[in-house]
Amino acid sequence: MTEPPQPPNQPPTPSGYGHLPGPPQQGYGYPQQGENPYAQQPAPGQPPYPQQPATVPAYPAHGLQPPAPGTAGMPPKKKLTLLVAASVASLLVLGGVGYVALGGDGEDPEQPVAQESGDAKPSGSPSVDVGDGSGPGGNQQTDLNAGRKQGEDKVLWLKTTKIDGPGAGVATKGQWVVGDTVAKTVGKAIKGYAVADGKEKWSIDFPAEICGMSNRTTDDGKTVVMFRDGTTETATCNQIQMIDLKAGKGGWKKEVTKENDFDLFVDPSLAMTGDTVTVNRLTRATAFRISTGDKLFATPNEGCKAGAYAGGSGKMIGVATCGDADMTVEVQDADPVTGKKTWAYRLPKGWKVARVYSLDPIVLHLTNATSKESSIVVLGPDGKQRTTLSGEGNFSTDCSMSHDDTLQGCATAVVDAGTLYLPTTVDLGKANEIVAFDLNTGKVKWRVPAGEGRTLIPVKAENGKLIAYRQAEPNLGGEVLSIPADGSTPTALLRHPSGLSAPIESSFYSPKVDYVDGRFFISTSRLLAQEKDEKLLMVFGK
Repeated sequence: MTEPPQPPNQPPTPSGYGHLPGPPQQGYGYPQQGENPYAQQPAPGQPPYPQQPATVPAYPAHGLQPPAPGTAGMPPKKKLTLLVAASVASLLVLGGVGYVALGGDGEDPEQPVAQESGDAKPSGSPSVDVGDGSGPGGNQQTDLNAGRKQGEDKVLWLKTTKIDGPGAGVATKGQWVVGDTVAKTVGKAIKGYAVADGKEKWSIDFPAEICGMSNRTTDDGKTVVMFRDGTTETATCNQIQMIDLKAGKGGWKKEVTKENDFDLFVDPSLAMTGDTVTVNRLTRATAFRISTGDKLFATPNEGCKAGAYAGGSGKMIGVATCGDADMTVEVQDADPVTGKKTWAYRLPKGWKVARVYSLDPIVLHLTNATSKESSIVVLGPDGKQRTTLSGEGNFSTDCSMSHDDTLQGCATAVVDAGTLYLPTTVDLGKANEIVAFDLNTGKVKWRVPAGEGRTLIPVKAENGKLIAYRQAEPNLGGEVLSIPADGSTPTALLRHPSGLSAPIESSFYSPKVDYVDGRFFISTSRLLAQEKDEKLLMVFGK
């Protein structure tokens, strides 16, 4: 097959309009308030995790070669969720190689056999409080470890909260584990809890709704959040504040001013790398120094304008839209201090950046709305396309549980040195799998199936291995698995109880998860906020 020409890599000159958000946030299918405030069940017709579009099983037995890339117009934001799910019989390509989303034989894979591990035991892990609700875990009336089976680990604590809010509920998307503290957004506050026993260590209150945050922190435990400039429905998300998560204190705060009359604060988001944070919005972005709050740079007024930046690993790239007739998109490198670029990677007509999976190396998930194609490409340090990933399965930019439509909001895509780990999406009740892609060759290295109709998602890369979470079911606790670099037999780091805690663990809405120092953290990203106790944060360990 003839290799199609590569996209040009010279920086263009026309100016234009730009912001390239990922897929739209889904409707809130969070659980109804039941008699048990902890084990809330989903609303009718909603799964506990609304993460799997009704697509095809991810195990086709085909090895087709993709055609040359198609071209099409700009995708409406509201349709991106449907595009990947609709690609059940299309080849997903760009740059000559793609990955395939074709129907398989429908058979479930074998369940991975996880070995026991005794080296992930955290220190100072108390039992769950089972008293009158005044203990460290907060509000528990039942021993969630009662009836724990042999080989299962413990619920260390469960934190619940009772707040009042608007009818649509309150977003609680922030979760950071820093040292001996786990911090969580709760209404108009960020609260810090001791990781060992759940005792509240500190609370930082905000005058209005927290409306933006980064999952990242600096090396010394600082992050930046956004909040609105008032409490009315017309309030703008344009206030930022630095938060010291280790000390539990707020730092500098300021209003992000408009760069010009066309600067609209629509769906703003944050990106962090090193000592730089950028405030991304519709057509502009502004960068500040995290340590001091000093302004560093803003989107230039000429050329292809970056409306969003992505950061990580001490690096930064901008996603810009050019002012030509095709509204072409280009990816630019950016100096984190000055914003200056040295290269630009121009996408073919009709292609957009849906997700940025990594900055070192640069791994991009690209989509084309009209042709309903999708592709994952790897760029070299010079901005030239290095490889395009190829593999069988359905991989959605919805990114499983996250419901975060920012450029870097895909919590279930993990990159380490030379490998991208992605979960497949399948029909409800079917087992998915994690697929490891070699970023040097673009080929699949291995696949690990979840088994038994379960769902397995990557969490983080650690010590050369992949940490993955096998999601809980109403009658089965979740598991934290360590998958070796070669994709061989996983090791169980934690096996969560399957008794009273399983229906609680399985019903967190669009959960935020993390595994740090032998403990697994899972929290909700939205509260009903009806002045009733609701589960907020649950922690498991040895």
